Amino acid sequence: MNFFVLTLFPEMITDTLSHSITGRAIKDGKINIEAVNIRDFSKNKQKHVDDYPYGGGAGMVMQPQPVYDAYKSIEQKAGKNTRVVYMTPQGKTFNQKMAEDFSKEENIIFLCGHYEGIDERVIEEIVTDEVSIGDFVLTGGELASIMMIDAISRLVPGVLGKEESFQDESFSDNLLEYPQYTRPAEFMGKKVPDVLLSGHHGNIAKWRREQSIIRTIEKRPDLIKNAELSKKDIKFIEKIGKSDIIK
Repeated sequence: MNFFVLTLFPEMITDTLSHSITGRAIKDGKINIEAVNIRDFSKNKQKHVDDYPYGGGAGMVMQPQPVYDAYKSIEQKAGKNTRVVYMTPQGKTFNQKMAEDFSKEENIIFLCGHYEGIDERVIEEIVTDEVSIGDFVLTGGELASIMMIDAISRLVPGVLGKEESFQDESFSDNLLEYPQYTRPAEFMGKKVPDVLLSGHHGNIAKWRREQSIIRTIEKRPDLIKNAELSKKDIKFIEKIGKSDIIK
């Protein structure tokens, strides 16, 4: 899978993603990251890419020409129908389902804005998806792009050691992940649940599912209504007296 990032700070993208799972995936050829410096396409002698907004107001706005030319420089390589994701607080909030959707693409282009944003005309011309990582404002779109690339990369076949590594993670079916434990079996007087030491895979799977449901109800009750619940899950929710939350 190929990620192209249009940015004013290419090193921020490549340096951050060169570590851990994404770093190994790059070395193994599972994913490819290409950061394109928008400033390289400025026709200004000082390589400026911003100007004052028409109509007045605070701050500066990124000009359309450098952004468009940066996009055109990779259009043939990425493909004309490649999705272009603009990181903006005005976009749809990114979630696991969206990550799964994006992971099916062969190429994705990310557009990172700065200052007060990007000239609307180039957004209308090249952007296919406007995405936000939450209701807050960052200095630029790089951190948001890095977060999305990390989340999407995990779903690319071969990036994680086993497919199960992401199938049971939080939000995989709109439930939070169950509690995890490792050695020692007792720490500060707290013991690992007996079922996890039993070796009985069926009981362990049942316990984990129930814990995921309990955690979601306690910590993110907003998720439970859209969770993929079986008849057994619903019976368990009724058993613990929380049936009202799924009505």
